[in-house]
Amino acid sequence: MVRTRIPPVAGGVAAVVAVALAVACWVVFPPSVDGTASPARPSVDLPLPWPAEGQASAEVLGLGSLGSRGEQEPVPIASVTKVMTAYVVLKDHPLAGGEAGPRIVVDEQAETEAAAPDESTVPLRAGQRISERDLLALMLVPSGNNVARLLARWDAGSQEAFVAKMNREAAALGMTSTTYTGASGVEDSTTSTATDQLRLAREVMKNDVIRAIVATPSLRVDGVPGTVVNTNTLLGRHGVIGLKTGSSTAAGGALMWAAQARGGALILGVVLHQNPGGSPGAGLRAALENSEKLIAGIQRELPAATR
Repeated sequence: MVRTRIPPVAGGVAAVVAVALAVACWVVFPPSVDGTASPARPSVDLPLPWPAEGQASAEVLGLGSLGSRGEQEPVPIASVTKVMTAYVVLKDHPLAGGEAGPRIVVDEQAETEAAAPDESTVPLRAGQRISERDLLALMLVPSGNNVARLLARWDAGSQEAFVAKMNREAAALGMTSTTYTGASGVEDSTTSTATDQLRLAREVMKNDVIRAIVATPSLRVDGVPGTVVNTNTLLGRHGVIGLKTGSSTAAGGALMWAAQARGGALILGVVLHQNPGGSPGAGLRAALENSEKLIAGIQRELPAATR
């Protein structure tokens, strides 16, 4: 949130300003029957194909909220967690333009975890030296859990210390319904809401490095076998330029997404808890399919609403 400093004013003018601000706040956040603030109504009200289950939230930067659907209660978010991991790493170790950053030594733990049978991992060998940017790509594009934990140890000395940073950043962004307990999202105890994660999406899309990485369909990294393919299969369709998938049995499928509107505006959205309790693969398919319908609906309806 941008904070604007209002210079001191004389008593009579100050009173008028105070009343005007109070009226503005009442209009945007009208009081509910119990006197507390009610959630703001959508700034752009469109007939959209919201997911029938789970929760979702979307907005158009510069125009406002498109609204939310589903009960905004904390749920597991799986690998969407890695967006905050990237945000914290780049805040501590910023990269400029196409800079690769420092070369980080792969430790034995990251090599051992690469063989974990029930996780999304990237094959790494102890002693390899891989740049910060390439590790961020290996975390965000194929969703390497072992890479996320390696970056956390490199940044803070331990995953536990890094998680404390993640939660501090969440609090600073106003993500009041979010709790991080790991850097990768494999823990079901890492929970959040679509509206909270939308706050994070808004922030990370200001970062050129993250924007470039999450828009990459596939890549090759020296020392890592084969071509690394992005788990976000919506890239390039309906203007989609990112962001991050997530899936687990408890989380179902999840997707934080960004799309470019035909008029140039940036559309952001988060869909969580799609087909929870089923297989992670089925959940991810549901998240991608329901997100695609929602994005296509926004792209279809937005031009008429903004004329």
